[in-house]
Amino acid sequence: MSLCRIPTRTDPGAQRTSESSSTPGNGATPEECPALADSPTTLTEALQRIHPIPADSWRNLIEQIGLLYQEYRDKSTLQEIETRRQQDAEIQANTPGSPASEEMDGEEEEEEDEEEAEGLASPPERKALPQICLLSNPHSRFNLWQDLPEIRSSGVLDMLQPEEIKLQEAMFELVTSEASYYKSLSLLVSHFMENERLKKILHPSEAHILFSNVLDVMAVSERFLLELERRMEENVVISDVCDIVHHYAANDFSVYITYVSNQTYQERTYKQLLQEKAAFRELIAQLELDPKCRGLPLSSFLILPFQRITRLKLLVQNILKRVEERSERECTASDAHRELELVVKACNEGVRKMSRTEQMISIQKKMEFKIKSVPIISHSRWLLKQGELQQMSGPKTSRTLRTKKLFQEIYLFLFNDLLVICRQIPGDKYQVFDSAPRGLLRVEELEDQGQTLANVFILRLLENADDREATYMLKASSQSEMKRWMTSLAPNRRTKFVSFTSRLLDCPQVQCVHPYVAQQPDELTLELADILNILDKTEDGWIFGERLHDQERGWFPSNTTEEILNPKIRSQNLKECFRVHKMDDPQRSQNKDRRKLGSRNRQ
Repeated sequence: MSLCRIPTRTDPGAQRTSESSSTPGNGATPEECPALADSPTTLTEALQRIHPIPADSWRNLIEQIGLLYQEYRDKSTLQEIETRRQQDAEIQANTPGSPASEEMDGEEEEEEDEEEAEGLASPPERKALPQICLLSNPHSRFNLWQDLPEIRSSGVLDMLQPEEIKLQEAMFELVTSEASYYKSLSLLVSHFMENERLKKILHPSEAHILFSNVLDVMAVSERFLLELERRMEENVVISDVCDIVHHYAANDFSVYITYVSNQTYQERTYKQLLQEKAAFRELIAQLELDPKCRGLPLSSFLILPFQRITRLKLLVQNILKRVEERSERECTASDAHRELELVVKACNEGVRKMSRTEQMISIQKKMEFKIKSVPIISHSRWLLKQGELQQMSGPKTSRTLRTKKLFQEIYLFLFNDLLVICRQIPGDKYQVFDSAPRGLLRVEELEDQGQTLANVFILRLLENADDREATYMLKASSQSEMKRWMTSLAPNRRTKFVSFTSRLLDCPQVQCVHPYVAQQPDELTLELADILNILDKTEDGWIFGERLHDQERGWFPSNTTEEILNPKIRSQNLKECFRVHKMDDPQRSQNKDRRKLGSRNRQ
């Protein structure tokens, strides 16, 4: 029996209307859901026989969640990684022509059973995952929806299709993770922010910068969680949560933008307080030792709102991947995802704006122009990459092995719209001798010409500061550094694995198994379980990739990731990515019109 739409509501405060047992969902017909015509029991009819979860039972579950959000998040992502590993290994073993299947097919018939067992017991080699005790801790409350006593006793698991059960788990995780998040926020406020000794140590302005509007964030989280709880209490089978997410993302989540935009000043103030106020440092260390904190530092609590709003978008993506295509729940999930993307984008821009402004002012002060001065500070300009390279001096015919005379050091500042070429001079200053718009840069890698010219590339300025074409032959310190400069200078060039203008090819993919924090502007910060397309890679251990869930690109160390070996899994990941990020199309408009028409009919 294929699943039909479950009734949803577009206003979190509205009462749900009852529907007749002959119609599944919001006016769905046998034409929209062919399974209705020959299915003896529709999903709607099944749901009518299921009692709501008692409010006390549900609240007890929420209150008994024993994991702080940091722990909950780590455990969830590690389980996601392990699930992908198992799927990859299973499909590899069952794919004709794979090493596992060839080994099984080639054995003698009389030893077939033993050999098959041996073959299945030998999955592809994998790097060890970072171990977290929560994975093996039976006392950690980390429940699945299908494990709830009310779900098991209701018999609903026998009525629902496997895909619907996965969808229920995805929605259930969004709710329970919000409960864990609220618990961690409450601890931040009660244990740290409202500590009387800490209030005496901190000046009001320091406390304001350190904790910002966390009370507003917690108040929104509380209302959001209560709304989700009420939805859960309506029925053991969750109808939808994305309509509630959409409502709060559109109307209440601006408090996250305010909090996250303060992150640069928050981090700076926290470091200064630790360095300059011994009383603050000692008290925070004492508070962090409290068993309530589970060994987690204050800094992990301060960053919670930014982590949560990002994770919430991923949880909605997970729901969007599992809802029925061209259904009302797909429209609702898409709307929620779009609103969350706007909030996350505003949060990122808020952080970047603060740090970029200070960085541009600092760079401007260090530059001395040998040529006509170029205004560096602009509200629409930011730094992409900076660093030292060696420039080949003299004509090409004068190449010799005397590398000390062959190359001289130069320093590049690459902005999103401008390249500035300098020489470093005493006093931490830079003398600018050339520049060009970024759109007028071209790069070319030299073929292997021996050790002297290893990691050398050609940079062409189609129009430089003197309004003429200029060519520089530049040498990097390593292959990865050369490729990183080439990628930054000319971002639209074709890479080794896939064209930047097309994601339709089956390029290699990796998933993150060790978190990584970007150290340079052209690097990508990775979270556990991130999936990335590999666009380029170097022999010395660096990968240039595109993260699927937000299309952000950057470099990262290859040892933080693990390759996804099976093409079917890669194809599935791409398909899910396209579905999440697809543009509005006529079919989507038809769905919206159908939803409005259905709403009018119900009225």
